[in-house]
Amino acid sequence: MRRRASLVLLAFAVFCAALAPLLRWYAYPRLAKIPAGQYQAMVLEAKDATLLDYAGGMQPKKVAKVTIVQTLKGNVEASREIEADAGKDVVVWDTLSYIIGPDGAMVSRIPERYIFDAHTQDPVHATGEMVDGDPVTRQGIEFKWPFFTEPRDYLYFDAQTRTASPVHYVGPRTYRGMDVYYFEQTVPWTKVPMPKKMPIEGIDPATIEQTTGTTLWYTVTARFWVDPVTGAPVNAEQDIQQEMRGGIAASAPDGRLTAFAGHVTMREDYAKYTRDLVAANRTKILALHTYAPAGLALGALALLAAALWLEARGRRAPGAPVTDP
Repeated sequence: MRRRASLVLLAFAVFCAALAPLLRWYAYPRLAKIPAGQYQAMVLEAKDATLLDYAGGMQPKKVAKVTIVQTLKGNVEASREIEADAGKDVVVWDTLSYIIGPDGAMVSRIPERYIFDAHTQDPVHATGEMVDGDPVTRQGIEFKWPFFTEPRDYLYFDAQTRTASPVHYVGPRTYRGMDVYYFEQTVPWTKVPMPKKMPIEGIDPATIEQTTGTTLWYTVTARFWVDPVTGAPVNAEQDIQQEMRGGIAASAPDGRLTAFAGHVTMREDYAKYTRDLVAANRTKILALHTYAPAGLALGALALLAAALWLEARGRRAPGAPVTDP
């Protein structure tokens, strides 16, 4: 009976020992991916900001708050079409940044289509990749770091400039009880396209630039607190400045008009929701990558030890006294 039990335990030990590396090096790389149909909304705020008053003489003024509503929607149909040509799992995110002034009126709206590898988060170039209707070819990451983010610099795509530049790893931090990596990126003053949707109906941004010579300039310092397991930012802040130069701004001091200046942060309820969501996904990734393989390996050792112990007991002669040598 003991012999049979030891064989059963040995079989389970072999099964667990074989399953552990299979789960870690075969299942994990295939199962750990961004879902194609993900939907997420985020509200950010810039309190005590400066905003250009388009209806009040085109002059910058201090406002109590500017709100930015960001929505992210996975386009499953587009993902499948691109996957057929790319030969790998692809995610297509259709995003919209909707900027609202203190009176509740729209300031601008900027749509994006971001196409990337579901496993590595590397950009995938395909028809439809764009920012505000302008075709782009992204380099680097945007919105999300790779799974198991490394403590190093990455290329990060900035939608305003349509270019990628380094986002620098600064060091480890603790955010709301979670161990994270802290990154910073500074984009110097750069001429950028005007948003195609302006707060006053009938205004064509291209016409403004061509007929008046007015240009839009932008700089930002962005900060990210990133969970290194999921690669998801649990918090983000931006110091953004936008200026109109030349043309209609020629009469302003130094020929510049502040279009927007503010410190943009997540609204508190969304900051808490994001932290909790990332923590839940972190547990799932660790279970697949670390906990389950390690548990199976330890279980295999325990089962093997139990099988050997039963086998050793079974080999003793029935009724034979056990004496010390």
